[in-house]
This record gives sequence, structure tokens and C-alpha cells, in this order.
Amino acid sequence: MAGEAQADCLFCKIVAGEVPATLVRETETVVAFRDINPQAPTHVLVIPKAHYPDAAALAAKAPQVAADVLREAGEVAAEEKLDGTGYRIVFNTGAGAGQTVFHAHAHLLGGRGLEWPPG
Repeated sequence: MAGEAQADCLFCKIVAGEVPATLVRETETVVAFRDINPQAPTHVLVIPKAHYPDAAALAAKAPQVAADVLREAGEVAAEEKLDGTGYRIVFNTGAGAGQTVFHAHAHLLGGRGLEWPPG
């Protein structure tokens, strides 16, 4: 069910402290941690602590938490000194778009040129 921790979800386990991660920021609603397979010099995942399967479900069921995810991604970008050079925030939704963990999350990418279109 949306919002409730899922026993088989990697990100729920990170939130619970059952799986280690390199935390960058944590608030009441959001956790940010370094991606274990970075695609840029800075690659941080920003996730809601509550479980939502994707960005669309998060926005529909908890719009304030969705805003928290985006705000914290911006805070991490500032802390990582990306605000002067630019950065990208990406939500993959669905397996066809590259989502591999079905817990809503934003990828914060920066520290290198990011061409367009992506992919």
C-alpha cells in the first residue's frame, strides 16, 4: 500500500537502516544518499521515507512530500556546489524508463556536461 514500508523494497530498507548507504541529507520526510553506481561525478538519490512506487504515485498521494524531494535535491545540489555549473534531477517511472527500484526517487546528477536529449 502506498506510504507504508514494503518488506522487499531496497529503499525502504535503507530508510529503516537495515541496508547501509552513504547518507548526504535527511529530513523528517526525505533521505538523500549517494548512488552505488554513479553516472556522474555527483549522483545522489533523493527518496521519500514513505513508500510510493513511482513519481506519479508520490505526486498524487503525497504532493507535499514530492515537493520535499525536489527541495532537498536542490539543497544537495547547493551543498555539492552544482548550482553554479548546473545539474539535472531525473525521475524514472516504469521499467521501460529505467526504473529498477520501485520506490519513488529522484536522481540528482551533476559535475559533468549533461547532453540533451538524455538516454
